[in-house]
Amino acid sequence: MGKRDDLIAQYADDLKNKCGMEPDMALLTKVTIGCGPAIYDADASTVAGSQEHELETVKKNFLVKKLGLKDGPELDAAIASVIETYGKSERNKYRAVVYYMLTKHFGKESVYG
Repeated sequence: MGKRDDLIAQYADDLKNKCGMEPDMALLTKVTIGCGPAIYDADASTVAGSQEHELETVKKNFLVKKLGLKDGPELDAAIASVIETYGKSERNKYRAVVYYMLTKHFGKESVYG
């Protein structure tokens, strides 16, 4: 197994044990690949849930640009809900896991079809 496979296994483990959900491995793999080289960078691979500018980046670059959603309060609410599900005290909130949960939340799996 390569580095990416190891990371996907780590993300699946987080989804099961920290978020209480059974991951769709095909979708998780596609979301992880969609994150590109960011998954290999210690800083870029995680989302700082308490930093406003970081959450804005998730909203603008992922929800609006990638998933094609319209900016609005429901996007902020969804991000807050995902951060809450992952656990506010959880230090390493992996970007791929956050993106996966947001994709599921909005039912936008077809973006990765």
